[in-house]
Amino acid sequence: MQIQWYPGHMARAKRLLKDQLNRVDVVLELCDARLPASSRNPDLDALCARKRRIVVLGKADLAEENVTRAWMRFFERQGLQAIPFVAPRGRPKEVLAGIDRAVADAVERQAARGVRKTVRAMVLGIPNVGKSTLINCLRGQAVAKTADRPGVTRSNLWVRVTPYLELLDTPGLLWPKLEDAQAARRMAYVGTIRNEVVAQEELAQSLLEELLLLREAAVIERFRITKPYGEGQALLENACRGRGWLMAGGLPDTERAAALVLDEFRAGKLGRISLERPKE
Repeated sequence: MQIQWYPGHMARAKRLLKDQLNRVDVVLELCDARLPASSRNPDLDALCARKRRIVVLGKADLAEENVTRAWMRFFERQGLQAIPFVAPRGRPKEVLAGIDRAVADAVERQAARGVRKTVRAMVLGIPNVGKSTLINCLRGQAVAKTADRPGVTRSNLWVRVTPYLELLDTPGLLWPKLEDAQAARRMAYVGTIRNEVVAQEELAQSLLEELLLLREAAVIERFRITKPYGEGQALLENACRGRGWLMAGGLPDTERAAALVLDEFRAGKLGRISLERPKE
């Protein structure tokens, strides 16, 4: 299954990011804790090469804790701060403290001149990874648009978090060619790529196959599938029979099943699952 999605606004967003980078002190790069490798835009390494950068592992409550800790060590070996993030009711103190650490030297230089520096941070990431949610949590109130679909933020938005901290919300940014088919599928699993441009039944089949390898017992319990599991269409039909997703005459309702399999995975109803582990 080939997946390609690069709307015109993303090309414009990339040009805007280049212009705005000179104005910020630190970059918060948000990725999905379930797939930290696939959900990082490789173009950002070159774009942000000269900027302090913090990797924020979003939706960490949906990933396995021990795997997230391994990813934190992985990024730290690359010289990057890595901080797990779960949308809380209060402000995420760990992220605020990470920003303070990243810019401490610049703040101290300005303080030595008698100036209280206003820190400016840019929030970057692929679509639907939770950038606006992070900003709203840091601000302590809803100021940036959020939705459970990609492509909501279309322009840059400055948000004042404290009297001396400003955040720049940016549109989700993919790269023009998704050459890694597995990474593209995994981004589609978590909703990064619009449902309209992906064959949902094929995507759900692929997800079920992958989840059976990672968490067989959880998949069997949730979807009540029976041996032999089958592959592809047969596996999805197995889940239809197990969950009673049937049409008139007892035919498997695979269209409905595909939507529900994806929704239930995205909502964490199979438990905490990490799709990727770092190469130690």
